[in-house]
Amino acid sequence: MNRSRPRTPATLSESIHRQLNMYAFAAGAAGVSVLALTQSAEAKIIYTQTHVVIGTNHIYELDLNHDGIADFKIDNYSFFTDTIVATLSAVPAQANNAVVGRQLQIGSPYCAYDLTRGVAIGPKQPFAGGWMAWSDGANRAGQWVNVRSRYLGLKFRVKGKIHYGWARLNVTVGHSRFAATLTGYAYETIPNRPIRAGATKGTDEGPDAALTMPTSEPATLGALALGAPGLSTWRREESVAATLEGN
Repeated sequence: MNRSRPRTPATLSESIHRQLNMYAFAAGAAGVSVLALTQSAEAKIIYTQTHVVIGTNHIYELDLNHDGIADFKIDNYSFFTDTIVATLSAVPAQANNAVVGRQLQIGSPYCAYDLTRGVAIGPKQPFAGGWMAWSDGANRAGQWVNVRSRYLGLKFRVKGKIHYGWARLNVTVGHSRFAATLTGYAYETIPNRPIRAGATKGTDEGPDAALTMPTSEPATLGALALGAPGLSTWRREESVAATLEGN
């Protein structure tokens, strides 16, 4: 009767151990990269295209995330004294919401900036705006007098977390009355993540650090994480290195 002999455990060379450890490290790095890709894919800008004319003495309630709760109110107000006075303003509809802008000078109203496309809306902006424009016949003031495709920078809360967004408007003034048209709005779904005025999809941030291909030896590890093609490249490099060591 044939008896199988006990197998002697194979002893791996130090070089093989080092290579296996490098591969395990690379595989782990690849797992981190896949996780980062999944998280990045969750970043999303929700854009709503619309065409709403906000007429004289009308208030438009802007619900950025469509949860049924107004986040801001765009108020086109007009009244008569000895002349017709008209004001246009964007004010928070909920506590802690805010509009990008500031007080231009002491004693003046807190003005909402008319942002141009591409301007970053985030924590570095001053959020103390509200008043957009004012007119009483020949006298007009504010950054929103006769502008087209300008943006309100907005900060609001969803479930207690800060989100940033924008609203695009065209504004004209005539006979001391404003005609304001809302043409679109959007917000970033990732809390505390800035958004650029006019952005309708994707993300404005650069690639995550975990997704940036490193250089030198870590680049070789990155190639290993690619699987068979990476292994082929690695083996070629190891072969060249062994040849050089032997010379």
